[in-house]
Amino acid sequence: MSVSEIVETLQYLTFKLGEEVFALDVAKVREILELTTITKVPQTPEFMRGVINLRGSVVPVIDMRLMFGLSRTEQTVNTCIIVAEVCLNGETLILGALADSVQEVVELEPDRIEPPPNIGTKLNTDFIRGMCKVDDHFVMILDIDTVFSSGDLSGLALQGQA
Repeated sequence: MSVSEIVETLQYLTFKLGEEVFALDVAKVREILELTTITKVPQTPEFMRGVINLRGSVVPVIDMRLMFGLSRTEQTVNTCIIVAEVCLNGETLILGALADSVQEVVELEPDRIEPPPNIGTKLNTDFIRGMCKVDDHFVMILDIDTVFSSGDLSGLALQGQA
């Protein structure tokens, strides 16, 4: 979905990875969990931190910092897991996204959201729906389905749901 497809005011959950602020459409967010025990799954990519038990269901947990080329998420009092619905290969999956902290829910008018910057042809910014200035910082609005549609994750998610 591109910025031009955002035609109504939407609510977004903002969260931090390092010093950067990101946002997800709240319609995709199921819940926010305190950090719990994550069971590592052998032979998975580094960004796949493992799985958690969520009321009897196995939920894969992805380290968003590692997915974006940052350092591994450290456990702090604010570290949390954002449980989100992701559409992957035509199926809806439940995944956990590890974040440094959750900030707030903000309402953003479509005219405040700008397209992601054109950084060049070598960098992929397809996973960014748009950018917006909130207070004194930029917020990158993620297209969560695109973030999680990388080839590595597609295979993991489908294996985990079998």
